[in-house]
Amino acid sequence: MRVALLGGGTIARLVLQHVRGGEFPGMEIVALAGRSGSARASALAREFGVPVIINDDAVLALEVNADGAHLGRDDGELGEARQRLSGKLLGASCYADLALARAAVKAGADYVAFGSVYPSSTKPQAVRAPLALFREAKALGVPLAAIGGITLENAPALLDAGADLLAVVSDLFDAPDIAGRARQYRKLFA
Repeated sequence: MRVALLGGGTIARLVLQHVRGGEFPGMEIVALAGRSGSARASALAREFGVPVIINDDAVLALEVNADGAHLGRDDGELGEARQRLSGKLLGASCYADLALARAAVKAGADYVAFGSVYPSSTKPQAVRAPLALFREAKALGVPLAAIGGITLENAPALLDAGADLLAVVSDLFDAPDIAGRARQYRKLFA
């Protein structure tokens, strides 16, 4: 995670997967960190002045004084999370479902995520979210995150389709030069 932050990451998302951000300018770095590692990873992100978003757990986000949480369909009710996380960021996974995204925004989500947009080794059985979904979802008025199978090669198509944020795991953390790869992603948002 430190190497990715040195490469220019500007939002840390502590999860069991990885992501990058656009409306929250720059890049969202997702660190593999469960409950035990969240406080340590959060402190590291703060050394770099990077906001921290906890994945799948609004309670943990409050416990470690994170800047917000990102929740999926099995992670609790968004309206309740919005109340608990007053003044903090709240993101919602919406898979390939625009109606779910509309409901998430109505419940107070600050951004919504769609995916998997490409085949992903992290979630190989995930339903595919078509690029057209990002064009349709622009009317929601919140940043849109793309998740799943994202690489430097396919990222421009996602941004052109309307994605504001990119969830990147393997292409960032499996790169021989993680900091260099992070800088390359950051350039996509310059």
